Amino acid sequence: MIQQKEETAAKNNVHVGFGTMMPVLFAFFIMGFCDLVGISSNYVKQDFGLTEIEANYLPSMVFLWFFIFSVPAGLLMNRIGRKTTVLLSMSFTILAMLIPVVSYNFPMILLAFALLGIGNTILQVSLNPLLANVVSPQVLTSRLTAGQFVKAISSFCAPIIAAFAAAQFGDWKLMFPIFAFISLLSSLWLLVTPIAETRQKKAGISFSKTFVLLGDKSILAFFLGILFIVGVDVGINTVSAKLLMQRCSLPLSEAGYGTSLYFAYRTAGAFIGAFLLSKISPVKFFRISIVVAALAVGLLIFAQGEILILALIGIIGFACANVFSIIFGAAIQKNPSKANEISGLMIMGVSGGAIIPLIMGFLTDQMNSLVGALLVIFGCVTYLLLMAFSLKNE
Repeated sequence: MIQQKEETAAKNNVHVGFGTMMPVLFAFFIMGFCDLVGISSNYVKQDFGLTEIEANYLPSMVFLWFFIFSVPAGLLMNRIGRKTTVLLSMSFTILAMLIPVVSYNFPMILLAFALLGIGNTILQVSLNPLLANVVSPQVLTSRLTAGQFVKAISSFCAPIIAAFAAAQFGDWKLMFPIFAFISLLSSLWLLVTPIAETRQKKAGISFSKTFVLLGDKSILAFFLGILFIVGVDVGINTVSAKLLMQRCSLPLSEAGYGTSLYFAYRTAGAFIGAFLLSKISPVKFFRISIVVAALAVGLLIFAQGEILILALIGIIGFACANVFSIIFGAAIQKNPSKANEISGLMIMGVSGGAIIPLIMGFLTDQMNSLVGALLVIFGCVTYLLLMAFSLKNE
């Protein structure tokens, strides 16, 4: 009789865990909204006649806030809880998505993407630790990868929705109210879902004690790894359509599908990785993935022809799909008692999405060629390659 009750309780726990995991995983879809800046920057550049570096202000405006607000968001999360922090982030996202609908000019677009960046910063700091509250440590890396799979679906949809809106209704900006509505639905679903959080003690938590964690060589290496993998991700996101336009003479409405292809392969890679990472060593998986990515980026520097360029873009997306979650999961597991602070530091590394595109834009303007941008991306992959082979294969 006692054994039967225990088995029933165990089944109920599985059911509750699945029920609480689903709205948390769906929130990763909102996290993917930061990637719509890639296709948006191309349309904004075309609408306002911007230079390459001016167009790259948009991704920088989104990802700059990861450097500024990541650690404060981690400290705030200790005070108000992970779920409440996630809900706060979504309010920023909803507001950001509504601004282009009300007023479309370059300053207002910059404001919209700044709010999107602030909301996405808070979301990425709080959502990953919140997921850790609803799954076991043994499957955390694979579930983080599943979250990245959901995020990749969102990233994949943005260029398609923008192109469809532009072709059918003559206004690519119609994607913004759609994403505002999805954000509202996600926040309401999470709001009504009870989640038992693991709360850290507030005493002794400060900026200085958070940043001192970077004194650990492993944490510093993970931080730089996050910075460079996000740099690769945002870099390919912004450069893929431009490559097709420059080297294959495609119009933006067609070249934008190169960005969707990147995220389609990234989505497939995350989906497959969610299963493989529960069976094989994350470090071994990291090494194989980054070797493939490095070869593809190297070839992309010289590639000509639409089919080859699209193939290489897809390979890079597939190979890099799981790198972020592997690095993030390894950092959290390095010191689980400091999960909130480490999460803040790791998400601060997402500011690579602001730093790398600016360097790419500068070199592109200086060289008058997208080869400059691709060389920057190759440099990022080179660091990740060195990092992968320096990690212990457990």
